[in-house]
Amino acid sequence: MPNEWQTVLDEIKNNVSEMAFATYFTKFNFVSSENGVLTVAVPSVFVKAQIEGKYRNAVEDALKVAHFDYKELKVIENKGEAKVTRGAREIPAVNISSSVIYRPTATTTATFTKPTLSNDSTGLNPRYRLDNYVVGSNNDLAVSAAHAIIEHPGERYNPYFIYGGPGLGKTHLIQAIGNELLERNPDMKVLYVTIEQFYHDFVEAMRKKLDGFTDKYRKVDVLIVDDFQFIVGKEKSQDEFFHTFNELHQHNKQIIVSSDRLPTQIATVDERLASRLMMGVPIDIQMPDFETRCAILKTKAEMLGKTIGDKTVEFLADNFRNNIRDLEGKLNQVLALSDLRGISPDDLIDEGMIVPPQEEVKRRSISPKQVVEKVAKYYDLTSKDLYGTSRVKNIKNARQIAMFLLKDQLNLSTVRIGQEFSKDHTTIMHGIKVIETALKTDFNLRQQITDLRGKINAD
Repeated sequence: MPNEWQTVLDEIKNNVSEMAFATYFTKFNFVSSENGVLTVAVPSVFVKAQIEGKYRNAVEDALKVAHFDYKELKVIENKGEAKVTRGAREIPAVNISSSVIYRPTATTTATFTKPTLSNDSTGLNPRYRLDNYVVGSNNDLAVSAAHAIIEHPGERYNPYFIYGGPGLGKTHLIQAIGNELLERNPDMKVLYVTIEQFYHDFVEAMRKKLDGFTDKYRKVDVLIVDDFQFIVGKEKSQDEFFHTFNELHQHNKQIIVSSDRLPTQIATVDERLASRLMMGVPIDIQMPDFETRCAILKTKAEMLGKTIGDKTVEFLADNFRNNIRDLEGKLNQVLALSDLRGISPDDLIDEGMIVPPQEEVKRRSISPKQVVEKVAKYYDLTSKDLYGTSRVKNIKNARQIAMFLLKDQLNLSTVRIGQEFSKDHTTIMHGIKVIETALKTDFNLRQQITDLRGKINAD
């Protein structure tokens, strides 16, 4: 490998965010430079798409600084056929609320022999892994925190509480953490259960006076509990979970919980238990943006051994945006229909055999003015305030949120949004960027955006 490659990595690190470098460039490797073709390798189709698109200029600029002589840059997925020579050096930690998120180490990038995981003993599904979990702006904080847990279980983000709507990948992520921990520590006691299973086990133990319940849940190194919102109305189970939580936390055992909302937003949840679960930094997972939905579809198709064209990918990503589960389900339907009809998925789209869901048709009937009105009402303002030029902080913030939602929900261009607000499109770009950046760490804003999306699409 040429000595200049580290210069490339250092230059990229200086010109992209720490999060972007951690996500996309820790396994960005030089492969070869022959006949004017510079070949580099990345670990997945998603990373490949991001580097070829969003980060191509940053890569090419870094190559110029390092004086690489090439005519064509070729990015390939490293599936074992390419001999890569070196990854990125250790990167600095990314700070969120003064907590260390993720610092890759030699352990992180090592190759592990995957143990045979027993679903009976752990409850984990071995198919849920981090290397097939697509990372985007909607979940990068949750994934970074997950890496920190894998490196230091019981020490950082304990408890680890993630929340978000159904079908957004919460179950995949929390089980992937368990699987990764078992790869590194095969003797570690990891248990994954739904809250319904916890409740059932507790009731059965009480009813039949069975032994073993306490040992099952309190003598583990990692307890992963899914669908916590279904604990509503189960007071005695809440008490038992509260004491289980305290026992594990006191001994620095890792606790991982998922829910569709914050514990403080769940009716009848004991205040003490809600307080315990909020001790860490609760992180929400939102619906992925268009580019990430495209990457999810390509990754899913690749895992199924299928090839789909950009037309199909973009059609599905644009029209099925309620949740990832629905998106993947529609992809499976398209692939099955393609096999049945003997035509390509793109031809199915061209022939109108795949139609958008009714909610998407409804979304497209929403006007920009309706979005602005809903945002204004949410913040106790008027549409006139948002369309005006006031620089008062609360009005300016609401205006930028409206700009963001016009792009996010109606897919309007910055030029079209500029026409709506009688502003230059560069001003619109700046306003949208402000909100996108704030969404990374402002959890109150993330909740407000979620609320507004619901109001915009409500009947």
